[in-house]
Amino acid sequence: MSLVSITENNPMPVVRLIKLTRCFGELAAVDNLDLDIATGESFGLLGPNGAGKTTLIKMLTTILPPSSGEAMVAGFSITRAASDVRRVIGYVPQVLSADSSLTGYENLSIFAGLYSVPARTRRERTMEALRFMGLEEAAHRLVRTYSGGMIRRLEIAQSILHHPSVLFLDEPTVGLDPIARKAVWEVIAELRRSYGTTLLTTTHFMEEADSLCSRVAIMHHGVVVALGSPATLKATVGPNATMEDVFIHYTGDNLTEAEGYHDTARTRRVASRLG
Repeated sequence: MSLVSITENNPMPVVRLIKLTRCFGELAAVDNLDLDIATGESFGLLGPNGAGKTTLIKMLTTILPPSSGEAMVAGFSITRAASDVRRVIGYVPQVLSADSSLTGYENLSIFAGLYSVPARTRRERTMEALRFMGLEEAAHRLVRTYSGGMIRRLEIAQSILHHPSVLFLDEPTVGLDPIARKAVWEVIAELRRSYGTTLLTTTHFMEEADSLCSRVAIMHHGVVVALGSPATLKATVGPNATMEDVFIHYTGDNLTEAEGYHDTARTRRVASRLG
């Protein structure tokens, strides 16, 4: 059950999946998914390696076309109006999207141009994003001097310059220490409070999903095997259950064991580039 309901005043979900499918040969990485996400939700997407999370995010951000089915993002079809979808979303990928040889301000200026922020408001939007992310004092420093948490906040700032309706975050705190993770999640939560931004986040940190997501979907083998608020999902497992218990119950995977070679290599690469 969603903590953010689709009401008469807000009848249409901001993200709608309709039999959405993506196949790679014989493998259905995302298999016939139906899902609605309401405006203003903080929606978490969990699942073991290979569950289909990143493939789903890539389809919703128009990086990867679906094999069949459809999805609507902010009223636009990902198959028929991909350019409109890209105009109204923000995306923070796992891979590096900030140029370390430029300053924070210069990085944001480039992204403002890519997002077609009007020239007359570009500086104002850039400084607004830097202030919002707590980077105003570091605006004119080279990004190579930033800490890992600062780089993540800069990447989020890049993605919100055009005030997107939906922000997609693919494991935004991987490779960060606990203090930096907390700081990043505080600014992500503030985005939702201040701008009403809908958040769709993938994470392997169960405590993040528990405390920061209004609803969670657990994916396994390309399908959603559980959907609901963290409290509702924990109640289905038993008294005093944690989100880790929920994860193991619905996927059969231990979180530590589920992180295979490719996950470990990716985490180390991200940790290295974030300092």
